[in-house]
Amino acid sequence: MLLRNTVQEVVVVMPIYEYRCNACRRRFSVLVGVIAEDDPLQCPRCGGTDVTRLISRFARLRNEDDIIDDMLDPDKIGDPEDPKTMRRWVKEMGKELGEDFTDEFDEILAEEEKKAARGGGDEGEEEGGSEDLP
Repeated sequence: MLLRNTVQEVVVVMPIYEYRCNACRRRFSVLVGVIAEDDPLQCPRCGGTDVTRLISRFARLRNEDDIIDDMLDPDKIGDPEDPKTMRRWVKEMGKELGEDFTDEFDEILAEEEKKAARGGGDEGEEEGGSEDLP
């Protein structure tokens, strides 16, 4: 008898259920394990046990490459010359990746607006710019 070594990917799924406390109306989530527990659920705010399970939206797991590919779709980006469109896109990209890039983007945008107001651009400018000239 010939034995083969095979590697299988095992995915353990532990659902997260959302509940609403009927006493204080707070929504909360509970990670449900494989072994059922007999303890009644308690609201983290008021400790009440009168809770209702809610029907939640589900999330599709995507890796970072899929997220970036989806975000770089030209139809989703919009007009790259419009600062408002780009700010919205950067904010959405940050949300998808779990980061907040809006502060950095606002700084870059303000810098570009200053350059445009001065009538300058990046062409021909090096580090230090025209400050080195007599």
